[in-house]
Amino acid sequence: MYSVKLEYQDRKNGPEGRTLQIDTGSMAAAIGKATREFLKSLDRKQRFDANKNGLTIVASKIADDEAPAEAASKASA
Repeated sequence: MYSVKLEYQDRKNGPEGRTLQIDTGSMAAAIGKATREFLKSLDRKQRFDANKNGLTIVASKIADDEAPAEAASKASA
Protein backbone atom coordinates (compact mmCIF):
# COMPACT_ATOMS: atom_id res chain seq x y z
CA MET A 1 0.00 0.00 0.00
CA TYR A 2 1.23 3.47 -0.89
CA SER A 3 0.38 6.95 0.33
CA VAL A 4 0.35 9.44 -2.56
CA LYS A 5 0.07 13.17 -1.86
CA LEU A 6 -0.97 15.33 -4.84
CA GLU A 7 -0.93 19.12 -4.73
CA TYR A 8 -1.44 21.94 -7.25
CA GLN A 9 -1.50 25.75 -7.13
CA ASP A 10 -5.08 27.06 -7.18
CA ARG A 11 -5.71 30.51 -8.70
CA LYS A 12 -7.53 31.85 -5.61
CA ASN A 13 -6.80 29.60 -2.63
CA GLY A 14 -3.11 28.86 -3.08
CA PRO A 15 -1.86 25.29 -2.71
CA GLU A 16 -4.65 22.70 -2.81
CA GLY A 17 -4.43 18.95 -2.69
CA ARG A 18 -5.06 15.73 -0.84
CA THR A 19 -3.49 12.43 0.13
CA LEU A 20 -4.78 9.14 -1.27
CA GLN A 21 -4.13 5.62 0.02
CA ILE A 22 -3.60 3.32 -2.98
CA ASP A 23 -3.18 -0.46 -2.86
CA THR A 24 -1.11 -1.57 -5.88
CA GLY A 25 1.94 -3.66 -6.63
CA SER A 26 4.36 -0.87 -7.56
CA MET A 27 4.96 2.78 -6.84
CA ALA A 28 4.55 3.71 -10.51
CA ALA A 29 1.10 2.12 -10.60
CA ALA A 30 0.15 3.86 -7.36
CA ILE A 31 1.16 7.26 -8.74
CA GLY A 32 -0.76 6.68 -11.99
CA LYS A 33 -3.91 5.48 -10.24
CA ALA A 34 -3.83 8.28 -7.65
CA THR A 35 -3.30 10.93 -10.35
CA ARG A 36 -6.26 9.65 -12.38
CA GLU A 37 -8.54 9.59 -9.32
CA PHE A 38 -7.37 13.04 -8.20
CA LEU A 39 -7.89 14.68 -11.59
CA LYS A 40 -11.35 13.10 -11.95
CA SER A 41 -12.38 14.73 -8.66
CA LEU A 42 -11.49 18.26 -9.85
CA ASP A 43 -13.82 20.59 -11.73
CA ARG A 44 -12.91 22.24 -15.05
CA LYS A 45 -11.18 25.32 -13.60
CA GLN A 46 -9.26 23.31 -11.01
CA ARG A 47 -8.08 20.89 -13.71
CA PHE A 48 -6.92 23.85 -15.80
CA ASP A 49 -4.93 25.24 -12.85
CA ALA A 50 -3.38 21.81 -12.18
CA ASN A 51 -2.37 21.45 -15.84
CA LYS A 52 -1.06 25.03 -16.06
CA ASN A 53 0.99 25.04 -12.86
CA GLY A 54 1.76 21.33 -12.61
CA LEU A 55 1.19 18.74 -9.90
CA THR A 56 3.46 18.08 -6.98
CA ILE A 57 3.51 14.35 -6.26
CA VAL A 58 4.98 12.74 -3.14
CA ALA A 59 4.64 8.97 -2.83
CA SER A 60 5.74 6.71 0.00
CA LYS A 61 5.22 3.09 0.92
CA ILE A 62 3.16 2.78 4.10
CA ALA A 63 2.62 -0.98 4.37
CA ASP A 64 4.48 -4.07 3.28
CA ASP A 65 2.23 -6.60 1.54
CA GLU A 66 4.19 -9.60 2.82
CA ALA A 67 4.25 -8.61 6.51
CA PRO A 68 0.49 -9.12 7.18
CA ALA A 69 0.57 -12.55 5.51
CA GLU A 70 3.53 -13.61 7.66
CA ALA A 71 1.84 -12.31 10.81
CA ALA A 72 -1.35 -14.20 9.98
CA SER A 73 0.51 -17.46 9.39
CA LYS A 74 2.41 -17.08 12.68
CA ALA A 75 -0.82 -16.33 14.56
CA SER A 76 -2.57 -19.44 13.19
CA ALA A 77 0.39 -21.74 14.01
